[in-house]
Amino acid sequence: MHLFHVPGMNCGGCIRAIARAVQALDPQARVEADLETRTIKVASRQSEAALLNVLSNGGYPAEPVARPAA
Repeated sequence: MHLFHVPGMNCGGCIRAIARAVQALDPQARVEADLETRTIKVASRQSEAALLNVLSNGGYPAEPVARPAA
């Protein structure tokens, strides 16, 4: 699971566009979004770098969110 902060995501249309972009790269990917925190969780076999690239190319530059150590 990858976690990203997407500063430009602010509506349902953004979420749909992000999901389409990710699923164009990986049709089996699952995308969960939280508009309040402007974060997305992506379940995908693709690398973080590939996902960041497709998000940026889709008009939604993102940055990985560091997870706290367990």
